[in-house]
Amino acid sequence: MAKDTTAEHLRAELKSLADTLEEVLRGSSQKPKAEFDKLCSKAEHALKETRTRMGDSGERIAEQTKVAAEKTDEYVHENPWTGIGIGAAVGFVLGALLTRR
Repeated sequence: MAKDTTAEHLRAELKSLADTLEEVLRGSSQKPKAEFDKLCSKAEHALKETRTRMGDSGERIAEQTKVAAEKTDEYVHENPWTGIGIGAAVGFVLGALLTRR
């Protein structure tokens, strides 16, 4: 559930950033300099926030991937024949799917 919330927040931030940038690009020649500077500042702030959030999400995903890889490594070392069987089954399924094309 936390992953869904994070993804929703990230989507909302990216949409907000895109909307702000569109507004800047659309009205750059029609707005007074003070208003244009305000829009640019707003866009810059949104971009910084989005980069920060994306960086945090990326670090979290990398950590989760590392944990999953470690658990998989432990399982395969404890159950080598099961790991070989799973690998063979996955290879067989992939081979069957790829030869269909």
